[in-house]
Amino acid sequence: MISIPHKTKQFLVLLIKVLIVGAAFYFIYNQLANNDKLDWVQFTAKFKKKQSVVGISFILLLSILNRYFEILKWQNLASYLKPISVSEATKQVLAALTAGIFTPNGVGEYAGKALYYQKSEAKKVVFLNLICNGIQMVLTVIIGIFGLLYFNARSNVITTKTVAILFGILIFTSVLLFSVKKLTIKGYSIEKLIHKINGIPKKIHQRNILLGICRYLVFSHQYYFLFLAFDVDLAYLPLMAAVTSVYFLASSLPSFQFLDFAVKGSVAIFFFGILGVNEWIVIFVTTLMWFLNIVLPVVIGSYYVLSFKSSPQLSPKERKL
Repeated sequence: MISIPHKTKQFLVLLIKVLIVGAAFYFIYNQLANNDKLDWVQFTAKFKKKQSVVGISFILLLSILNRYFEILKWQNLASYLKPISVSEATKQVLAALTAGIFTPNGVGEYAGKALYYQKSEAKKVVFLNLICNGIQMVLTVIIGIFGLLYFNARSNVITTKTVAILFGILIFTSVLLFSVKKLTIKGYSIEKLIHKINGIPKKIHQRNILLGICRYLVFSHQYYFLFLAFDVDLAYLPLMAAVTSVYFLASSLPSFQFLDFAVKGSVAIFFFGILGVNEWIVIFVTTLMWFLNIVLPVVIGSYYVLSFKSSPQLSPKERKL
């Protein structure tokens, strides 16, 4: 093997850090500066008219809570390997978010968290992160389906026959997956995955689900309160049904974190357009959600990326101790 000098390694690590942070900020700037649908003059006028210290503080508090629940989720799951503090969990979550902002579906987030652990623990870290994100996806799907059904019952977007067909496909897929759970592909199977999930203590799973529910309630209602701030006068249930439907359908589409608001925005325009909400309001609310819950944490996470120091690797003798 070719030995790389220590100084060269340090330079390469610094270069990678700068590239990650630089790319993250470039993608953020590019999306904000080149979005033709964002009328900043109209937004500024509306903001000045409605600006309130209490209102802004409340919306920012929801963003903090949203990310805080995610940090607590990771701290809870990481305790399966070793106990970590809230500050350490914060560092890992925000740095990983920054690393994953320009990767498909935040795949870079998995690698970002794994870098804080021993190489021998990398697969376990990726698996735990899968559990962390998986419960959020399951909640989004379950709540989103009910929201979509309620929305469809009120607005008749698709026919009853189509709904029945979709549920039939869903049931068929579930039965098919259950029947082939022992099928092994490259050493992996659904049965083995279930066994590994069951290997994690129930208390950790229960806490993970509870924190996932709390996080979902926070970011979905942040969406709701932003619409109220822009004078959208709709009843609670139809508005929340549209919000949950948007999250459900948008999460099903492959995308990059930095394009999150564009994907959610396009889906949101369809649903809120049916409810009679002005398109520019939908675009601004979606963009604000992206800015508050992705951009601001990435700015903080950039500091952790630049100050990152890899976890020291144990020698064979140390591993035996």
